[in-house]
Amino acid sequence: ITSAATTCFWSGMDRDRPEHRVNIIDTPGHVDFTIEVERSLRVLDGACAVFCAVGGVEPQSETVWRQADKYGVPRLAFVNKMDRMGANFLRVVGQVKDRLGANPVPIQIPIGAEEGFQGVVDLVRMKAIYWDEASRGMEYEARDIPEDLVELCDEWREKMVEAAAEANEELMDKYLEGETLSEDEIKAALRTRTLNNEI
Repeated sequence: ITSAATTCFWSGMDRDRPEHRVNIIDTPGHVDFTIEVERSLRVLDGACAVFCAVGGVEPQSETVWRQADKYGVPRLAFVNKMDRMGANFLRVVGQVKDRLGANPVPIQIPIGAEEGFQGVVDLVRMKAIYWDEASRGMEYEARDIPEDLVELCDEWREKMVEAAAEANEELMDKYLEGETLSEDEIKAALRTRTLNNEI
């Protein structure tokens, strides 16, 4: 078993900018392949750590996280398997903080879990995103946040905005004066802090 690699090109939403070449390296998750993972981390510009919503942060995840720390690799975390029995997003967020010593800043909150998993709340836009099952997620609909999630989403959005404001003095002043940070300001600030391994 070795790392698998593929290349794709992505232009994002801004069609006026050149395409980005994205090299994706999928490394084995088993402890027997720790060297293979470390070899890949040496050449990466960034990584996406995938955590199971049921199993959470496992011992091998801790090893890989420390290796990424060693090489200064900026990371995003993705919690998958939210539709599985025992899935708990916020438990995993807590484990990322406690076990990995990281500063997780969720930008989405799941709508439901297990059989009741329906979509996510985008904390930047404060909209609920529901996927269309018929199109297998290719189509989606943005709606108002379900009433039972409004308080939780407000709480996590506030944490996210505060984390974004800490990117620079100008944003912090704006935040402390009670002004609203724009979506673009939030995205740019979170990107900067992620690339600096601060969040």
